[in-house]
Amino acid sequence: MRVPEPLRYSEDHGWAAQEGEGRDRLVRVGLTDFGQDLLGEVEFVELPAPGLRLAAGDLMAEIEARKATSELYAPLAGRVVAVNDLLTVTPGILNSDPYGDGWLCLLAPEADAGFDELMDSAAYARFVGG
Repeated sequence: MRVPEPLRYSEDHGWAAQEGEGRDRLVRVGLTDFGQDLLGEVEFVELPAPGLRLAAGDLMAEIEARKATSELYAPLAGRVVAVNDLLTVTPGILNSDPYGDGWLCLLAPEADAGFDELMDSAAYARFVGG
């Protein structure tokens, strides 16, 4: 199980990575390696619509796999500025590269989005028993 150090993590197995600086800062979000392993082979991903404003905890994506269907919730508040359209054509990339090409969406975070309240890699590893 990989738990990259610079990322932040949510209890529902989402990850968040800050990109850019200041007003141009975005947050890339996705499903963790542990989360994709729990689901098994991903067959379909329903992504949020660009422009959608999400509060922390709002439904962000629905992921269908052979083992189960799972909902992933926004790890922080923000507006969806882009989604990973590659997942609509090749949803299995979420299994093979969850921290790279398997990202879900980019958020423009709210001023007090809650990024720092998410778990760091050590806390997430303890949370999942790693």
